[in-house]
Amino acid sequence: MSTSLYYNASRATALTAAETAAVERVVTTRQPSFPYPDEESLFLYEEGEPDAIVAGSTKMPLDLDHVMPVLEHVLGSVTELRRALPDAKWHVHLDDFDIPWDESEGYFLPA
Repeated sequence: MSTSLYYNASRATALTAAETAAVERVVTTRQPSFPYPDEESLFLYEEGEPDAIVAGSTKMPLDLDHVMPVLEHVLGSVTELRRALPDAKWHVHLDDFDIPWDESEGYFLPA
């Protein structure tokens, strides 16, 4: 059984050109620091729900030693995406578990 992290931002208006560039910049700048090139990292869908302006998922690695570094990296990336699109409604969850948001910390896994 696999576990995935899902992320979705929605609003009534489409991304502007500047917002699209900001999303692409986050994806491009975060990718080189991803800890395991052989694992799935931040993955944004081409098309999503009607009001989704950003949506994606990341399948968690089978190697348990890789799970936390992957989660931390992807949650950091999604935090940057949310800060680039602050007026969107965000939903981030690990299968059925909602990931909390903190204005200063971003997305995090509670202890």
